[in-house]
Amino acid sequence: MALCAGAPQAQRQDDDPLGVLTGGQTTVHADGRNAFSFPAANLADEERTRFAIGNSFFRRNWVEAPSSTSARDGLGPHFIARSCGGCHVQDGRGAPPDFRRGLSEPPVALLMRLSVPGRNEHGGPLPDPIYGDQLNNAAVQGVQPEARVAIRHTTVHGRFADGTRYTLQKPHYELRELAYGPTAEGLMLSPRIAPQVIGVGLLEAIADADILANVKEQAGAGGPIRGRANRVWDAPSQQFRLGRYGWKANVATLKHQTAAAFLGDIGITSSLFPDEACSQTQTDCRDAPRGAKGEGPEIDDHTLDNVVFYQATLAPPARRRADQAQVRRGQKLFQDAQCAVCHRPSYVTAQAPFPRLSSPALEGQKIWPYTDLLLHDMGEGLADGRPDFEADGRQWKTPPLWGVGLIREVNGHQRLLHDGRARGVLEAILWHGGEAQASRDKVLRMSREERAALVKFVESL
Repeated sequence: MALCAGAPQAQRQDDDPLGVLTGGQTTVHADGRNAFSFPAANLADEERTRFAIGNSFFRRNWVEAPSSTSARDGLGPHFIARSCGGCHVQDGRGAPPDFRRGLSEPPVALLMRLSVPGRNEHGGPLPDPIYGDQLNNAAVQGVQPEARVAIRHTTVHGRFADGTRYTLQKPHYELRELAYGPTAEGLMLSPRIAPQVIGVGLLEAIADADILANVKEQAGAGGPIRGRANRVWDAPSQQFRLGRYGWKANVATLKHQTAAAFLGDIGITSSLFPDEACSQTQTDCRDAPRGAKGEGPEIDDHTLDNVVFYQATLAPPARRRADQAQVRRGQKLFQDAQCAVCHRPSYVTAQAPFPRLSSPALEGQKIWPYTDLLLHDMGEGLADGRPDFEADGRQWKTPPLWGVGLIREVNGHQRLLHDGRARGVLEAILWHGGEAQASRDKVLRMSREERAALVKFVESL
């Protein structure tokens, strides 16, 4: 691991044409296992203390209630992981379980969204009446896990224009051993992998006007790429906002995302989501002990805010090898294939929606996340058939690309896309369809050397 937090301040943002400083002055020069875990380079000292406090509650396990450690009890009754860091290991990216190797552990970093036809009171997905909006495959003592997830794969064969063959693995998901009876008719199931959480505070500080400008620009170009913004209900502000988190941009703010994950993934209630996710059918879940001595939310507002601040100020690492000839060639190929239309390279940040949960250090930064934060039809091959607010069953949000080349160092794999089906950058591209079909076809026509250059560029981000 290498880290040089002081170097970025010496370079002006307008002297950064290659986007080496991915997060502007927040950028850290880091690699290795901890590359995603550093605070913004320009944080004040008192903010670094708050960062460390939030980090401790992000990483450490919650325990079952009742417990002598009342500050961290209340796990479950149903849950997926025991901590935020259980899914986002080293603040990084999760991977689907590899059942081909005989692993029997339930998926932790791969969660299953559930819904049935219809909309809830805010226009979002309608949960299954028994199993809710998310499957929990683990539980505390005396409570049944909701179900077991079974995954199988079929092989998709193809070849590039130069004759080189490739194979893709298409996953298929099934719920088995349902503990509380059958799911509702018409159940829709959608897998979601835990992404790396670097730079999420910078994404929150992108102005709505810049996101909407992406919509207008793409529509005005007259081509197949026509992204749309998702407009979703935000619990902290009690209003509709532009979505920018989640694989379908179904969450607007980092505070909503964090509080919802505490409830859905760990079973920890908060003032935003004070009720345990136990349906009437799940009597063992409803009868289980509660944390905080049953006297209030299991995570208090101050602690929740510190966890939000921690994530908001996680720094994106600097680009690597940006000036190498092969990487520069790959960047041109990326642009020529129209990849940069959806993966918009850069923005200048404004102010976060809740300034007390962020830092002034994040404002006015030239950042290079490579995303338009819009929804795009990605074709039938990636479709989950599940709508989410204004997103339909074929649409996904353009994910940021910063840090992609460090996932292997941080997490020991390079599983990409919403469910981790792609085993690297090139496979992720080959799954593109719909609005991105023309871009994929250009990659299929590239030579072996051009494909290698394209991958090297993406892995430099």
